[in-house]
Amino acid sequence: MRQPGSILIVDDEPKIRSFIGRALAAAGYATELAGSGAEGLRRALQARYDLVILDLVMPDLDGHQVLRRLLAGHPEQAVIVLSCVADVAAKVDCLERGAQDYLTKPFSLAELLARVRVQLRPAGQAGQPAGARAHDGAPASGEVTRAGGLTLDVGRLVADIGHGPVPLTRLEFLLLRELAEHVGASVPKETLLATVWGYDFDPGSNVVDVCVRRLRSKLGFDLIKTVRGEGYQLVAR
Repeated sequence: MRQPGSILIVDDEPKIRSFIGRALAAAGYATELAGSGAEGLRRALQARYDLVILDLVMPDLDGHQVLRRLLAGHPEQAVIVLSCVADVAAKVDCLERGAQDYLTKPFSLAELLARVRVQLRPAGQAGQPAGARAHDGAPASGEVTRAGGLTLDVGRLVADIGHGPVPLTRLEFLLLRELAEHVGASVPKETLLATVWGYDFDPGSNVVDVCVRRLRSKLGFDLIKTVRGEGYQLVAR
């Protein structure tokens, strides 16, 4: 049976792969290592992991291909891309393809661990510090949040605006619920980064903007309003 906090690390550099694996294992996670894109894709499609940490530049099957094929098979899979490519276009491309986060090499181990904790934090713990992850269970399936015509089911990670339930990723759900808790008011991007991602700094990527675009594509463009110079606002219906 898959252990809680199971993480697959896909990187062709043995030292980095081993370093990340040891650090995450010391933090209490169950880790597996894959030394190539092809091996990582095979493992991720055959088994289920709470998180995949994926290098972008690999000789046999690069991270772009792995990400595309993995999310085609398991669209709910959480992925953090870890890459020496610092180009903004590469970050945005990976995020829009479905990666949950993007961290540039060289990286701080403390930052990587913080981002891992954010990805594995249960949806019922939105707004808590990233380090406050609980290892003992998911939120109750009966917990429901409502804001106008929007209904959010915490246990199922689905949203409904009156046309039937729409599945969301954990971060999409957390972001939408944060906006729902302030319906009709503008929520600054910095606040969303802190409450949803657990960052007290700007990580240098458009994670909030990309997540908002995904929600708009799933639930309708007019659900979330961009307030220029301020942030985002959930429109009451």
